[in-house]
Amino acid sequence: MQKYILFSLGGLIVGLIVGFVGANSLNRNASYQQNTSQISPNAPPQTHNALVKDQPLQGGMMPDIAETLDKAKNEPDNFEAQVKAGTMYLQIGRFERAVEFFEKANQINPNDYETIVKLGNAYFDLRQFETAAKWYEQALAKKSDDANVRTDFGITFVERAAPDLDRAIKEFQTSLQTNPQHEPTLYNLAVAYFKKGNIDESKKILAQLETLNPQGSLAVRLREILS
Repeated sequence: MQKYILFSLGGLIVGLIVGFVGANSLNRNASYQQNTSQISPNAPPQTHNALVKDQPLQGGMMPDIAETLDKAKNEPDNFEAQVKAGTMYLQIGRFERAVEFFEKANQINPNDYETIVKLGNAYFDLRQFETAAKWYEQALAKKSDDANVRTDFGITFVERAAPDLDRAIKEFQTSLQTNPQHEPTLYNLAVAYFKKGNIDESKKILAQLETLNPQGSLAVRLREILS
């Protein structure tokens, strides 16, 4: 990390904590629910799960933030320090900086599953879907039954510049083999069918979502799309 970061640290901390206060409570299980109120059917919601175990940043943690950044800078070979700094930036929506630290961590320990997933998440949030897909594919090679990761992997085929809806559907169906009641997968599968013009299949999935969680945000959003 460049030295100028330390000189501007006070402004960085205040700006990040105040400016991103809404994002501080973000975790990857809930993100798809938040996004459903903002998206069109052309942008299926995210389902990232990587930050479930991470504690949200709070206003009283400024010394901890400074310590995290300083440690990551001064100990470039410290895996945990790089991951912690990357996670901090991921939580506050600074995805470019998150990528920097996660890539350093991956260079130190290329086999760490969570770091690979977080790299996929960061590139996903940067809307670099092809790159995100490469990291998700690496993760799935290690843990093929992770429904959250496979769903995000599928979404990358929907969201890229040249969509591959058939591949996306295949990944969503594979995810459902692991967890048939995984709501984000069902939602995104319905959206993929909708984009293909297969409204009947989308309606069948809506019926499933309504059975599972009729008042859930995904069922509500899907009803809006199909209506």
